[in-house]
Amino acid sequence: MTDTNTTPEGSDARRRAAEEQARILVHALPFLRRYAGATVVVKYGGHAMGEEHLAASFGSDIALLKQVGVNPVVVHGGGPQINAMLKRLDVKSSFIDGLRVTDQQTVDVVEMVLAGTVNKYVAGLINRAGALAVGISGKDGGMIRASKLRRSRKNPDTGAMEESDLGFVGEPAHIDVRVIHALTGAGLIPVIAPVGVDEHGQTYNINADTVAGAIAGALGATRLLMLTDVAGVLDKQKNLIPEMTLADVQAGIADGTITGGMIPKVENCVDAVRRGVKGAVILDGRQPHACLLELFTEGGHGTWIRA
Repeated sequence: MTDTNTTPEGSDARRRAAEEQARILVHALPFLRRYAGATVVVKYGGHAMGEEHLAASFGSDIALLKQVGVNPVVVHGGGPQINAMLKRLDVKSSFIDGLRVTDQQTVDVVEMVLAGTVNKYVAGLINRAGALAVGISGKDGGMIRASKLRRSRKNPDTGAMEESDLGFVGEPAHIDVRVIHALTGAGLIPVIAPVGVDEHGQTYNINADTVAGAIAGALGATRLLMLTDVAGVLDKQKNLIPEMTLADVQAGIADGTITGGMIPKVENCVDAVRRGVKGAVILDGRQPHACLLELFTEGGHGTWIRA
């Protein structure tokens, strides 16, 4: 058998591959300059977390961002893992408007899974790719001061608005960024589990999208990347909308273009932009190297929400 690496054809193939690599690096240079020293908050979860090759791709993306001078901060979810553990422990769950009703037993399981298994798994993905990631939760250093999330819904029988008790489901009342700055200043990548604590020491389960938006706003991040299971915000013909202003988002919700679970995602992006984030992007985490494609190629690959 002939070794193609020693043939003229093999030599040509190697040269073409090297030229392509050089072309890619030259093309990426303006983007590398643009994001040098920038803070990028990445919300990670969904199917991308559960598939091995996508998880490895994510870890290498975050490690590369740090290597080229970006300061990535990762916030992760873990709904499927929480569901699996609750089922394993035979703990029953119910939902109101898509939010898990969380009693004390449930919040203990949520913290165990998010701040334990999932948090260390995500940090491990990045560490195996050659960077130094540290897994923490919003309780560490009092990073996320939480308050009880209150939701009202209309009683279908009386038409009156009634408050729904979600138990220990919270929302960020204050973000203390000192721990994050200490880690990034030491060359480390923070990987944050979305649990917080109130002034009495009570633990709260907080939606990961909400935490990512709040942290991005508190840091004044250059970008918030929301990795999801869809390409981004779609129009009524199911085509990707590449860019939206805050007014576009409001109009899209009002006319029914943005519906269902996409509404809270875009609302978190809008809140982050209003807090000072230069742009929030909803993109498909199932796309290998989604973060690199969004930041370092022309036009991006998701829906960019800007002021």
